[in-house]
Amino acid sequence: MKNKYIASFEQAQIASKNVPEFRAGDTLRLAVTIKEGDKSRVQNYEGICISIRGEGTGKTITVRKIGANGVGIERVFPIYSDSLE
Repeated sequence: MKNKYIASFEQAQIASKNVPEFRAGDTLRLAVTIKEGDKSRVQNYEGICISIRGEGTGKTITVRKIGANGVGIERVFPIYSDSLE
């Protein structure tokens, strides 16, 4: 059970972010902002969504891509993160 103030704050955070509709099994192309010291860059990550978990601001997705030599690489991304574009 969440506090009503925390729940209203989370709803305000979710409302300000525009997230497209997708399901597990869809191919996603994510633009991830990476900060290195005082510089930042955008790195693309493309793979298949294998799971969607959580609710509210804690909702995450797991994306798997096939790297070099056929090795699978999985990363977990918070959907409402500021580092995702």
